[in-house]
Amino acid sequence: VQLQASGGGLVQTGGSLRLSCAASGRSFSNHVMGWFRQAPGKEREFVAAVNWSGSYTYYVDSVKGRFTSSRDNAKNTVYLQMNSLKPEDTAVYYCAADAGRWDVITTASRAYEYWGQGTQVTVSS
Repeated sequence: VQLQASGGGLVQTGGSLRLSCAASGRSFSNHVMGWFRQAPGKEREFVAAVNWSGSYTYYVDSVKGRFTSSRDNAKNTVYLQMNSLKPEDTAVYYCAADAGRWDVITTASRAYEYWGQGTQVTVSS
């Protein structure tokens, strides 16, 4: 079972990036999928999540209106579209799967059993 995150990079303030998280080894189509991030010297924090069907999403206040989480279950892939990026968005971004839930989103990292390796997002000022 593997989650592979990609799409990170270096972007200027106000720019956009689209992160992808591809799952292999099993289907995650009936699981909540989340995104977390960890900046240097800080704890890992919840960013966004999407329910199994993609009909419901939840975001941390700091990214509401700028980030959009979506999924394509046919491709076993979830996405995080990040617009209007700010320097404070700089972090390693991780995707994760909550195998115990399909429709109820939790922000607690301990609830997510499967994790990707992380992709670096750097926003320059």
